[in-house]
This record gives sequence, C-alpha cells and structure tokens, in this order.
Amino acid sequence: LLRKSNLKGLSVPESAERLIVKLFADDTTVYLNRGDSFENLEAVLEKWCKAARAKFNIKKTEVIPAGNDEYRQSVITTRRLGTNGAIIPPNIHIAADGEAVRILGAFIGNRVDENASWLQITKNIDMKFKQWERLSPTIIGRKHIVQMFAGGMTQFRTKAQGMPKKVEKQIKSEIGKYLAKGSSHPAISLDQM
Repeated sequence: LLRKSNLKGLSVPESAERLIVKLFADDTTVYLNRGDSFENLEAVLEKWCKAARAKFNIKKTEVIPAGNDEYRQSVITTRRLGTNGAIIPPNIHIAADGEAVRILGAFIGNRVDENASWLQITKNIDMKFKQWERLSPTIIGRKHIVQMFAGGMTQFRTKAQGMPKKVEKQIKSEIGKYLAKGSSHPAISLDQM
C-alpha cells in the first residue's frame, strides 16, 4: 500500500525506484519527503492495519528529520514536514540533533555521539566479566565468557552501524585484562588467544 500511495518518499541516486518503506518482522521504517503529508501516511497505515487485522503501535513512532540544519530545526519547531504539511501529532516523538533513535538495534540520528550509544554495552560487558570472575573460570571458560558477552553484545550492532575505534580499543583492553585475570601483562597475547 505504501509503495502504491501518493507518498513521494526519498529519491536515491542511481536507483529507478523511490525509497518509501523498509519492513523487517513487525518493524516498519517509512521514508517521507518534505512534500509528503503525515496525515496521508497515517491513512495508509490505518488502511493496512484494517486489512491485515493488525494494530499499529503509534506510541513507538519516531520521526528523524533528514536534510540540512535549517530544515531539521523547522520540522522540530513546526512539527511539519513542509510548510504546507499537516502537523505531526504531539504524541509522536521528533528526534532533535544529537538524539539517537533505536531502529532494529542500531542507533540512528543527526549529529549523534557514536561513542555514547556504546557506553551501556561496555558497562554491561564489564558487569558480566565481574559476575563470572566470582566463579574463577579456567582460561577456556574465560574464552567462552568473552565470546558470549563481549562478542554476543557487540556483534550485531557492529555489523549494523560499525564500532568506533575508541570503543573497540576499550573493549579489547577489557578482554585482555579479563583473560589475564586482571594483569596488565598476560601470559598469552590477545592475538594468540
């Protein structure tokens, strides 16, 4: 329905089709043009939900303005995609510059501090290492703990949006210390491990 609607979406260079929607499981990401109407989007989604006997979770709707600084600020202050567009309802969050919005596990936004979104993950890895340390794991156990937590907690997001070098260095350091039981001079190099 969205692709057949009168919504313009975004034009992508060297692509014959406009970018209007991306679907994954029960998540929908819609791309709107400044000339598109938020009301038209709501009407299409309402029609789709009725046909699919589904319920659209409007509380989880987020708007991330894309464009130059002036346009993004205009969307935030006027709550409109364009000068003649319908007002975006007040219950829908519009992300400001510097504010990350989570979409399918990745944090997206304008002028977002990419290190900040990794802070909680690095804290969680450190917490897991401390929890498991109480059980005095063997070196093989430590290897598995590193794979489960440092690997498991970072793999998807790294693939989805990349990992900043500063964060990579910090996590590598934590892994090295954990494998060396807190010593700054491990018996086996991290590469060898």
